[in-house]
Amino acid sequence: MKEFMTINLEEDLKELPPPLVFEKGIRRAPSRGFRLTEAQTQIALKNALRYVPSQHHEALIPEFLEELFTLGRIYAYRFRPKERIYGKPIDEYKGNCVEGKAFQVMIDNNLDFEVALYPYELVTYGETARVCQNWLQYRLIKKYLENMTQDQTLALFSGHPLGLFTSRPNAPRVITTNALMIGMFDNMHDWEIAEEMGVANYGQMTAGGWMYIGPQGIVHGTYNTLLNAGRQELKIPVDKDLRGFLFVSSGLGGMSGAQPKAAEIAGAVGIFAEVDKSRIETRNKQGWVAYVSGDLKEVFAKAEEYLAKKEPYSIAYHGNIVDLLQYAVDHNIKIPLISDQTSCHAVYEGGYCPQGLTFEERTAMLGDKSKRDEFAAKINETLRKHFSLIKTLCDRGSYFFDYGNSFLKAVYDAGVKEVSKNGRDEKDGFVYPSYVEDIMGPLLFDYGYGPFRWICLSGKKEDLHKTDEAAMACIDKDRRYQDLDNYNWIRDAEKNKLVVGTQARILYQDAEGRVKIALKFNELVRNGTIGPVMLGRDHHDTGGTDSPFRETANIKDGSNVMADMATQCFAGNAARGMSLIALHNGGGVGIGKAINGGFGLVLDGSQRVDEIIKSAMLWDTIVGVARRNWACNPNSIETVKEYNKRYSGKSQITLPYLADDKLVAEKVRERFK
Repeated sequence: MKEFMTINLEEDLKELPPPLVFEKGIRRAPSRGFRLTEAQTQIALKNALRYVPSQHHEALIPEFLEELFTLGRIYAYRFRPKERIYGKPIDEYKGNCVEGKAFQVMIDNNLDFEVALYPYELVTYGETARVCQNWLQYRLIKKYLENMTQDQTLALFSGHPLGLFTSRPNAPRVITTNALMIGMFDNMHDWEIAEEMGVANYGQMTAGGWMYIGPQGIVHGTYNTLLNAGRQELKIPVDKDLRGFLFVSSGLGGMSGAQPKAAEIAGAVGIFAEVDKSRIETRNKQGWVAYVSGDLKEVFAKAEEYLAKKEPYSIAYHGNIVDLLQYAVDHNIKIPLISDQTSCHAVYEGGYCPQGLTFEERTAMLGDKSKRDEFAAKINETLRKHFSLIKTLCDRGSYFFDYGNSFLKAVYDAGVKEVSKNGRDEKDGFVYPSYVEDIMGPLLFDYGYGPFRWICLSGKKEDLHKTDEAAMACIDKDRRYQDLDNYNWIRDAEKNKLVVGTQARILYQDAEGRVKIALKFNELVRNGTIGPVMLGRDHHDTGGTDSPFRETANIKDGSNVMADMATQCFAGNAARGMSLIALHNGGGVGIGKAINGGFGLVLDGSQRVDEIIKSAMLWDTIVGVARRNWACNPNSIETVKEYNKRYSGKSQITLPYLADDKLVAEKVRERFK
């Protein structure tokens, strides 16, 4: 093969590496179940063996079959590197271009024991979100990145490195897609078969797009959501926070683990239920949760103590969220704000734990094929009770919002048809809003504010400090209250100790703000003030994701079921020269429920990158504002009017002529008589 394929794993695999010794105390993914036929199993096995020289196949076949039958996946554990995996300073990586080295930093940060949810299974967060499918893919991806030049592009299909292809410096260095299923197969059953066969990868958002920066990546959005929920529902003034108010939710994993930190920064007292003790211990060790207890009386007493003092505080309850809410109902405890961040996009795959089971019992049932139906029935029973308790609390004055984790969709699928808004199906959403529908959509996304982020590839704390200062100087805090929130966020970011993993920062900004900050950062790199920087964002953004139950929940013209925006955003970023572009199926809500994309842009200080920033960074955000404006969202219409005036002669977005609602309703009613 060397004659035909110079970049391969043959040198590394002259001898098979020894079996992997798993480090104690590191979380392991549960069994995903085995569903393949004998013929499909043969294909799955051959698919995994394609990466390995043929002389090792006989030795590996029993091992790979054991993984597949017992875990539902071939992870190729023995090929995981022995050394610690973490995002090292960029200069410690091999490579022929800065982008090739930069993406190695990002991949390794996603798989750091301190960052990843199930690092041995390449799961970064969200129960199932993976960097790639197995450790053989990881090794080959790294090889390609080490060899890649500025005249090549690496293409990845669901974690598989298809190869390096001739391109040009202004083209993306990496193009990756994950789990893009053909329509008739775009469902959980067929996706699961494809995953087991080794041809699909659930990249979720920033796992498969290599842009995850630890739970910090969602903290700012959760902080914004809580503050604005307080302003909108609890009538808190713009210049005040949530001191004296209680927020209750569940989950302390890779995404949900942001909740206690966000609640404290927003001034609230927060209680967060989590069944997995190891996740609680991780957040407690990181300083992201202040107090831990499995006693509900103790939990609520501690909350009441800090509510009375009007001081922020975070509490982890080691137990099931349904037990916690039942206690609140039974004791008539007032909870102003309620949400949920269990991984309901994978509700039957371990993302949600039935009431009455410990985490260990849940894991054992998942691993027992004969108990899968019983497990699903317990899940459905718990979801129905969970919803009933939320309904009771809301009747007593609580405000519940779905945090985009597919919770209400899971409730609907569990047989609770009353959760449907239109009384027929789930197509028009649910009786309780998603946080995007009520809060983040109209107040942030419609203006273009979204989760802009950057990573200081030098690994130096001082570089992150300098970028914080530079970003803060770019914000006009007097323009809108959202800008003041963002200014305060970045001002206090270092004090709030948000970094988990490599030196990174999240900051909500609109289109113009992102461009301004990116140009400033590139200037700092050019002047030698800081090292190279990776720019990116969560796919959960103004224009990055089409998802009717989350990101596009506040689009009411019927186009919330279309995936044109995310696809056009992806294509436009390719045309404008982003360093990495990604397009995925599923996001945070599950297969078939979202199409989402993201990008990475390496700032090397060049004028070339300045031009990419001016074009691509603006497009990446304004495409979403443009689509929201066409859906007749008022804040987007006003933002587009400002954009069209500013870029007159260079760019123009189509504005809608607004119809009179009463006139339309009257004429349609007459026609239907």
